[in-house]
Amino acid sequence: MSLDEELTAAQRCLEDLTRSVNRLERRVGAGLEMRRVRSDTDHLKESLSLLRASSPEPPGAGGPELVLIPETPYDRELWTDVDDEGLGARDRRAP
Repeated sequence: MSLDEELTAAQRCLEDLTRSVNRLERRVGAGLEMRRVRSDTDHLKESLSLLRASSPEPPGAGGPELVLIPETPYDRELWTDVDDEGLGARDRRAP
């Protein structure tokens, strides 16, 4: 699994934990122990957010690198001794 996938999985688990704590709080009430559990859950959310923000971006995450091709014509000197594709050399006749 990639780092991003691991962080997303941890986020999902933390959301499940938050829902469970909410249900538990409705059953048990908002006593001291429940406030500590709620506080710990909130700290985990905060820590995971900080971890996601500080994690390095995976290579290639920005998509493929774009290569700009200029609209200006190529220098004709680059093509002086090349063959025309399908036609052969410039100074000879095609077969």
